[in-house]
Amino acid sequence: MDFITLASERYSVRKFKDKRLEKEVIEKILKAGHIAPTGCNYQPQRILVLESDEALEKLKVCTKCHFDAPNAMLVCYNRDECWTRKYDGAQSGSIDASIVATHMMLAAFELGVGSCWVMHFDPAAMKREFSIPDNIEPVALLVMGYPADDAKPLNLHSQYRDINEVVKYNRF
Repeated sequence: MDFITLASERYSVRKFKDKRLEKEVIEKILKAGHIAPTGCNYQPQRILVLESDEALEKLKVCTKCHFDAPNAMLVCYNRDECWTRKYDGAQSGSIDASIVATHMMLAAFELGVGSCWVMHFDPAAMKREFSIPDNIEPVALLVMGYPADDAKPLNLHSQYRDINEVVKYNRF
């Protein structure tokens, strides 16, 4: 499948089959995140794979947007390992983690795995429930699994603003 088709057909899955992802599938998704570009290639991303019943129950303490997914991955970054822009001190960590998460979502879709990027979670609860160190910042929760037979995109999925509204050349 060409990239534009893959990117346009992928959607946020919120209804899953009751089937866990196979280890090989998880490893391919993780590989896509591992090779994602990061600021100066510092690779500050840290990915927590949530697949046990216990971990998935803990996840429900942190977010209502778990959609009873049979698998999840929490994409974080290490604040101590981020590239920092010298002009204003901005760190690349949340951007790096977002790029990693995007690579993982697209790889998952290519493998027949549905996912949903969840930002609606309590970071303090995540840190507490999963013993995440203070220097590790959770950015994106990817709930994932095989889409249910009746899973479908939300109505707004294929509605886009005119490209001229979002793209400008040379100046705003």
